[in-house]
Amino acid sequence: MKGKFSTGLLLYKFQDSQIRFFLVHPGGPFFVRKDDGWWTVPKGEVEEDEDELSAAKREFFEETGYLPEGQFILLDPIRQKGGKTVKCWAVEGTIDPDAISSNHFEIEWPPRSGTRHSFPEVDRAGWFTLEEAKQKINVMQVSFLEQLVSLLETKEG
Repeated sequence: MKGKFSTGLLLYKFQDSQIRFFLVHPGGPFFVRKDDGWWTVPKGEVEEDEDELSAAKREFFEETGYLPEGQFILLDPIRQKGGKTVKCWAVEGTIDPDAISSNHFEIEWPPRSGTRHSFPEVDRAGWFTLEEAKQKINVMQVSFLEQLVSLLETKEG
């Protein structure tokens, strides 16, 4: 797939008979005061000649320090408002959101100041119920949550 394209993983678990979704909040100065609608699945761009699922696993690891294993469920891709297509797999697992370790990026901040600063790619993470996740996640990614819930309900029924 060419153009603006990312892959990601939607980690989920069951707690108190309810599904929970693991989401991350982007780091850096632009997102520091943004919350609802800005969280996301850990994701990133596919490198040349890289397998898409391998890219999703690599990005998850780079943003959290955790490498999920298990049965990966391919969800239908979405197109975000900026035009980027995101392909996502869901996988059951667990991670301590307070123990994540994210890679960093460097930018000039404040703009045109000549000063460069390093920021974590992800500054926080959390587990959310479906209702909470729908409020927190980028609106275009709500489809990933709904697809997974639908697939799991079909599997159980």
